[in-house]
Amino acid sequence: MIKSIAHKGSFLNTDSSVIDPRLWRHILICFIFALFALLLVSRLVQLHISHTDFLQAQGNARTLRVVDIPSYRGMLTDRRGTPLAISSPVHAAWINPQHFSSTPEQLQQLAKLLGLSPENLTEKITQHPHRVFIYLKRGIPPDVAQKIKDLNIPGLGLKREFRRYYPTGRQSAQLIGFTDIDDQGQAGLELMLESSLKPVIGKKRVLEDRTGRWVQDVDHLQTAQSGEDIALSIDVRIQGFAYRELEKAIEKFGAKSATLVMLDVRTGEVIAMVTAPSFNPNNRQECHGSSTRNRALTDTIEPGSTIKAFSIASALSSRLFTPETLIDTSPGIYYLGSHPVKDIHNYGVLSLKEVLSKSSNVGISKITLAVPSEQLIDTFRKLGLGDSINTNFPGERRGVLPPPPKNPFIHATIAFGYGLAVTPLQIVHAYATLATQGEKRPISLTKITDLSSVKGEQVLPPDVAQATLNMLTDVLTAKGTGSRANIPGYKTAGKTGTTRVVGPQGYDPNRHIGLFAGITPVDNPRLATIVVVEEPNEAHYYGGLVAAPIYKSVVSKALHILNIPPDNTST
Repeated sequence: MIKSIAHKGSFLNTDSSVIDPRLWRHILICFIFALFALLLVSRLVQLHISHTDFLQAQGNARTLRVVDIPSYRGMLTDRRGTPLAISSPVHAAWINPQHFSSTPEQLQQLAKLLGLSPENLTEKITQHPHRVFIYLKRGIPPDVAQKIKDLNIPGLGLKREFRRYYPTGRQSAQLIGFTDIDDQGQAGLELMLESSLKPVIGKKRVLEDRTGRWVQDVDHLQTAQSGEDIALSIDVRIQGFAYRELEKAIEKFGAKSATLVMLDVRTGEVIAMVTAPSFNPNNRQECHGSSTRNRALTDTIEPGSTIKAFSIASALSSRLFTPETLIDTSPGIYYLGSHPVKDIHNYGVLSLKEVLSKSSNVGISKITLAVPSEQLIDTFRKLGLGDSINTNFPGERRGVLPPPPKNPFIHATIAFGYGLAVTPLQIVHAYATLATQGEKRPISLTKITDLSSVKGEQVLPPDVAQATLNMLTDVLTAKGTGSRANIPGYKTAGKTGTTRVVGPQGYDPNRHIGLFAGITPVDNPRLATIVVVEEPNEAHYYGGLVAAPIYKSVVSKALHILNIPPDNTST
């Protein structure tokens, strides 16, 4: 027994010079942990002392955002300050799909407020799960936006925006134009004046929480500035009345469209520019198609007999004719080669002014052919016919003015309004030039406050312009073609016109355009106006029947609104 115990003691080995392996392992593990702790502390010291900018940048990247500060687009008003286009505050609802979390009841309420079905809303939310910003709906009214905010749904945000509103609706739609959902001009004056109307978007840095909600404004980087308010030249009272009269005419005569342009001859300002049918610019679904065209500037027509006033002016400028020069129009037909030129009646011998009042094609042809074709075309060109008026309006057409023709028949047809293409604005601009003693003044779509700034170009001799203006007054007598445009108490000078519409097979005998262009009053000219009625029914299509009554109604109202005194109380 004693031997056995001794043998066991030698097995345990109590020699102090030998270290237990388990102690080595313990020391090694402690050393490794100490080393890692030392490295970790060193890294923390390095980051907090030597690399603070890096940590700050990383933190900012996750919590700070630079966001836009929206501002108002400039307002458009009429010449008296009546709003025509204003920006109203709205909101856009957006989500961050990664943080969006709602109860079924909240989702149902949100869908109802957004005008969406729960299925459509769920599809929007789940369609792009990896994106951090998705619009749910834009153009939300402030009261609805507040209800959405009150739902307090994580990952759902609201962004302030502005939406354009047009108080006059259809009355000025083609002239004013419209903006897109981002409040940027897309047509009309909204597009033409974009650089002035467009606001300067501000910038600010904000602090966000993990769900994307703004917690705090940190600093402003750029101040927001609203766009410039611009007063237009039109008078909304006249504009609205003219639109209603055009609508009535379309219904009465079954016309395709009707257009009216009125100018202040003193300044070249557009007092009214209206086209019917129109569209509602407040409804984006209607902002397309032919109804959005401003036909006064974008559509060209053959002017028909309204051009005869300038053919007469060209003849007078040659000094070969006077208003009393006699022209034999018998027998009411005039052959140029194999081409006949016809009048409605055989008027016999007419004076120059009677040729104009009777609108004799034969008389105009004989007068025009006595003068070189270069004289006629040069007169038209100086008056701005078939050339851009440089309003800068989007889509403005130049028209077509042919070179001086060699063919006598073409020469004659141009003189009575065929073979050239002009816009309604070009025609009324030329009439305004007659009213200003032959001085062509620039057209303005914005209000002119300084009359001394209006500078014109003398394109007709003053005596020729005045003589032509005087002759045009005979058109409105009982024997003239424009008697239905006569305004009691005011002397008016004007001219009717009727042209055929060009179809696939040439001039269509069953489609016409009726026109009337005039100046009122005459003794102290103030307003030049043109009315164009496109494709009325064939029972009534002459300019004297469809366009002249509109002229009388609208110009009478305008004279009253603008407080223009009569110049002929005996009428």
